[in-house]
Amino acid sequence: MSGNISPDRAVVFAALGDATRLGLIERLADGEDRSIQQLAAGSPLTRQAMTKHLRVLEDARLVRSTRYGREVRFRLEQEELQRAQAFLVHVARQWSSALKRLGDHITKE
Repeated sequence: MSGNISPDRAVVFAALGDATRLGLIERLADGEDRSIQQLAAGSPLTRQAMTKHLRVLEDARLVRSTRYGREVRFRLEQEELQRAQAFLVHVARQWSSALKRLGDHITKE
């Protein structure tokens, strides 16, 4: 991993930084394609607001839309989530290593 955060990675984390979008990711996590109507069921959001959130997720390559006749269905893109997870694991390892070095330094003194 490079020392710089790529703009693509920042877009992914920005998209995931919203509770509504995280809820959409959770609803799509079972691998089933869902329409906007299905995703909006039980939500206080309008269809237009739901569409806007889905577009943010799509721009971040976290979901993919496919048209079936007049209906658009959305599917979770696992690959981008796996990249985000790998990044977080990398950062966690760095922190663990730094904390271990700090602990070793403190116990030597």
